[in-house]
This record gives sequence, structure tokens and C-alpha cells, in this order.
Amino acid sequence: MGEVYSSGTRATELQARREKAVARGLNNVTGIYADSASGSIVKDVDGNEYIDFAGGIGIQNTGHNHPKVVKAIQEQLSKLIHPCFHVTPYEVYIKLAERLNELTPGDFSKKTMLANSGAEANENAIKMARKYTGKPGIIVFDRAFHGRTLLTMSLTGKVMPYKKGFGPFPGDIYRLPYPYYYRSDDGLSRDEVDELMLNSLHNFFQFEADKDNIAALLIEPVQGEGGFVAPTATFMKGLKKFCTDNGIVFIADEIQTGFCRTGKMFAMEHFGVEPDLVTMSKSIAGGMPLSAVTGRAGIVDAPEAGQLGGTLGGSPVACAAGLAVLDVIEEEHILDRSVRLGEKIQGAFKRWQTQYEAVGDVRGLGPMCAIELVKDKKTKEPAKELTANIVKRSWQQGLIVLSSGLYSNVLRFLPPLTMDEKTIDKGLTILEKVIKEESKKIMEFQGE
Repeated sequence: MGEVYSSGTRATELQARREKAVARGLNNVTGIYADSASGSIVKDVDGNEYIDFAGGIGIQNTGHNHPKVVKAIQEQLSKLIHPCFHVTPYEVYIKLAERLNELTPGDFSKKTMLANSGAEANENAIKMARKYTGKPGIIVFDRAFHGRTLLTMSLTGKVMPYKKGFGPFPGDIYRLPYPYYYRSDDGLSRDEVDELMLNSLHNFFQFEADKDNIAALLIEPVQGEGGFVAPTATFMKGLKKFCTDNGIVFIADEIQTGFCRTGKMFAMEHFGVEPDLVTMSKSIAGGMPLSAVTGRAGIVDAPEAGQLGGTLGGSPVACAAGLAVLDVIEEEHILDRSVRLGEKIQGAFKRWQTQYEAVGDVRGLGPMCAIELVKDKKTKEPAKELTANIVKRSWQQGLIVLSSGLYSNVLRFLPPLTMDEKTIDKGLTILEKVIKEESKKIMEFQGE
């Protein structure tokens, strides 16, 4: 796939039109204008092809335009597009709810509501928790990302670009530290970090909030925008016990981690923790706008009739796509493929960690993994500029990758789990070449 620049006639024309017609606040990671996609390959308007290690920020676990998903969408389109579930309900909504009730962690009676986006799922989960407990307070974590609506933006832990200038924000939101083992105090083991953070919970109700004021705790099993940081089972189980002991609803934001992304159907399975509520979106429907809240029936049913919903939530077309995605996961053994993909990618990244000074940390669960880039392995100074250069050079070489993290110095990987070995190897070869060349440039510049 050689040196590819998406600066052809069509891309240039579309960029000019975009600048005139589209809101400035919508950021674009690449200069690529997509025309079509299949599996793990995206084709742009000028005929260039790209290996996709981003998956539309994690919405393409079963691959772009999977034939089974496309067929399900086409068949549903020919029958019913959207009559609104609140007016004339339909079976495909109920079927998807039944399957999500079965698949999500927890051996207890469950119910589901469907919406359009991850932010909507998180907002509705909080509404359920507040109604169920009769309390307003919500606990979230450092570096969290839960959406861009006013409430979910308030729950998010990064000011720029998500929160700057958008206040005032809702109250009754409390933030706790989330383990970041790579950047913990020197000499502290993971167990010691967990112990310190869990012990701090004992002081929470003394210094931060009234015990009778907290409705829910909302947490990502692996932080997405936060840099693919994952805690230990000890930490997650400690949080769950804290919630159980204090009557707090435990909500797992599985919007980015769900549907086999981490080598499990849902990431909470890695920790042996059963959330009270699970929020889902992204890969739930192969790219169709759909989200869900699934959890304990008593909590989901706490709001009264008419207190939940939305005109377009759970459209028949999106539900049909969601059912097809679940069929693909089962029929094509996507869980097994996810595990193998994770082993291959993380194996390559760990080798690079020993070879390149800029690769400071390799982490993640399964193929939801990341590389943290630093200027120096001893000081761990974030290499933000290097990261941006690698992202740009990669897509110019035919590979789409993303950055994330509090310091914007983390390369995160969300490739389709259906990606074949040859394509994986090709993508890794491109990425290693770019990391090697860009790291050399930075070192030469620093040496001048």
C-alpha cells in the first residue's frame, strides 16, 4: 500500500466544501474521505485503500459492511423502517432485548431499554439509578469518558476538548481516582496502588459526600479516551463491594469494551464482577445508531411508564442489525478470533517496547490494546507531538490508527475482530516502520 496521500481531486474538493458547510467543532482524525468499506479495508474517494486499525472508534467489531448485517438491514428496510416503538411496538426490539438480557453478566432477572447513542444509554442508566434509589449523587473517575451531552460531558474527566466553555455543569457528581499503574508513584506495585485507592473509599463519605446522597457509580472497565487503562480484578471487586455495602447502583460503561472487544463478550467478565446495569453502543449494531441499557429488572423498571424513551430509539432497522451482529459473533466464533488477535497485536507491541525508546508502555485487554509513547522511558515524559506525527504518517502510508489519553500520547487500537492474518501483518509492518522513522527524527532533533 506504499506512500498514499489522500489529497487527490475529490478529497480536496470535499475538504473545501466541508469547511464551508460543516461545523468547525467536529474534528477529523485523518484527511481521508471514505467512499466504501468492506471487512477491515476502507476505500477513499480517490481510490486509495487503507487498513483500518480504528474501526470507526470501535464500532466495527464484526467488520465493515458484514454481508449478514447488510442483508438483515435490507430485509428490515423492505418491511418497516420506523413507526416509533412508543406508538406501535414491534417484535425485533423485543427479540434484541431478550438476547441482551441473556448475554450480559449476571445471573438475575434483567430487562433492557434501547436508545440511539452511548451518551443516551449512560443518561438513561443514571435516570434509572436515581429513580430506584431516590438519591441524586453519581460517582465517576479520573480520565473517564461517558459522552458529549450536558450530563455525560459533566461525567467525563477531560476538560479539553470535551468540557471547556460549556458550563455550568450539573451538580452531585463526584470523581474518584482510577488506577494508572504505569504512572503511579515510583516503587509502588499494582497491589499497593489498589490498596491505596480502595482505602481512600473509607474516607469518601467523611470528606466528599453524604452516604445517603449517592445513587450510582459509573465506570469503564477499560478507559477508552483515557488511554486504554485497565484496573485489576482486585480494584474492580473492591468497588463492587463498596457499592453493595452502601446501596449504590454499579453501572458498567461497556460502550467501547463490549461485544468481544477485549477477548470476552463484555469486559467486566475479566474481573468476575456482575454490574447492576450495563450500558452498550458502538459495535452493538455494526455501525447503525443503537444503544442499550440492560440490568437488574427492578432497577430498569424503577421509572414509571413514559419516563423513559425517545422517538427514534431502538429503530427496527438498527435492531435487525444488532441481532445479525450477535449471530455473526456466535457463528464466526468472534470471541476466539478476538483472543488470537489480541495475542498477536500485543506480542508485536511488547517486542517494540524492548526495541524502541519511545514505546514506554503496552497495555490493554485482548485486542483493545494501546502503546503509550514517551520522550524518555525513565522520566516518562509524554510524547504528544510524536504521537500526532505517527497517526498522520500512518494514514498517509495506508493505515488508520487513533490516539487517546490524558496527554494525547497513546496510540489505541480497535481493529475489526474479523481481520485476517495477512492484513494484520501488513498493518503492523506499516506501523512499526512509521514508529521507527518518526522516533528517529525526534531523537535526531533532540540531539541537535
